[in-house]
Amino acid sequence: MENNITSEKFASAIARFLDDNKAKDIVILNVANVSSLSDFFIIATGSSTPHIRALTENVRKKIKDIFKRLPLGEETERMSKWNLLDYGEVVVHIMNQEQRDIYKIEKFWSHALTLEQETWEELSKEFAQYEE
Repeated sequence: MENNITSEKFASAIARFLDDNKAKDIVILNVANVSSLSDFFIIATGSSTPHIRALTENVRKKIKDIFKRLPLGEETERMSKWNLLDYGEVVVHIMNQEQRDIYKIEKFWSHALTLEQETWEELSKEFAQYEE
């Protein structure tokens, strides 16, 4: 797969990978107009420490295999309460519910636009794990 897709489609593919592996409450924030850090933030909730680790590893592996990209940076903690994968234009936050409730990233970035689930699902359909 070529690496020259839009950051919106790249973020959508990552959201699909998370969704395929049972991440909850996936939100994609378009922060391009409000931050120079990135174009998109993806926030997803894992149900347990092993689930958060598995989600993080799965995203890392699929991005490497499909897009031939490694994270520019990553932060993973031993207890996997909040893992972060930084792909430059897309930053992925995989958190447990407690951390998500405490830090309220969506509220902090409330002035950013949210990419609707129907939109990211449509943009990422070629990356679907199973064909219908």
